[in-house]
Amino acid sequence: MLKITDLVHSYGPHRVLGGVSLSVAEGELVSVVGPSGCGKSTLLRSVAGLIRPSGGRITLGGRTVERTPDDLAIVFQDYSRSLFPWMSAANNVALPLRRKGMDRKQRREAAMAALDQVGLADAGNKYPWEMSGGMQQRVSIARALAYRPSLLLMDEPFGSVDAQTREDLEDLVLNVCAHHGMTILLITHDIDESVYVGDRVVVLTKSPTVVAADLVIDLGRTRDQIATRQLDAFVRLRAEVGRLIRGGGTGHTTESTSVLEKK
Repeated sequence: MLKITDLVHSYGPHRVLGGVSLSVAEGELVSVVGPSGCGKSTLLRSVAGLIRPSGGRITLGGRTVERTPDDLAIVFQDYSRSLFPWMSAANNVALPLRRKGMDRKQRREAAMAALDQVGLADAGNKYPWEMSGGMQQRVSIARALAYRPSLLLMDEPFGSVDAQTREDLEDLVLNVCAHHGMTILLITHDIDESVYVGDRVVVLTKSPTVVAADLVIDLGRTRDQIATRQLDAFVRLRAEVGRLIRGGGTGHTTESTSVLEKK
């Protein structure tokens, strides 16, 4: 679905990405973690076509990404800037569907169905300023669901909500991935979150950034916020990711096996 090859990017004399290569298969949820300031958001914005990288290649569905693809959606961390405050939740969700040539009735029906999927069936007529932060982020996710993109990019989407809401939204994303077969690339700074939601965790080095490791997360498809996090496998995986982020990885090899297989 997505292939990134030797991606480099510099801001003036400062090289942020030093040759990042990774791929994401259709229906896969890949978490990307790394030290603060390593270029995670730069990587995501390059994939989204929002910035033109200094070098390397990105392909989505076999097509080179040179501008924002039509079949891509993004959920940002700052939900307060992602929604139009003068539009209801339903209208915020329905807005991008105009690009698909849907009439008003079709857009409304698709928006309400997406809001129902994220637990906001009765909130279609509410405005963002009438909602909690968690509800607003659910609206942002519903907007992506309604658009049915081939690739969903999430840039630290739960970083601005409280811990309980964060867990609820993590489970929501897992359900979305399972029921819709959606391909997701999720950027996060939270080690536990990266392991809990991911089919794989890609660990980046400090800038100039390369891939330190690519870990398969073998925790099963059904996960639980309490039971899964108590598993010995989860504890070992999060410890391995933490070690790599803190400098344990070489930054030159890719580990395509799970930590459990190496233990």
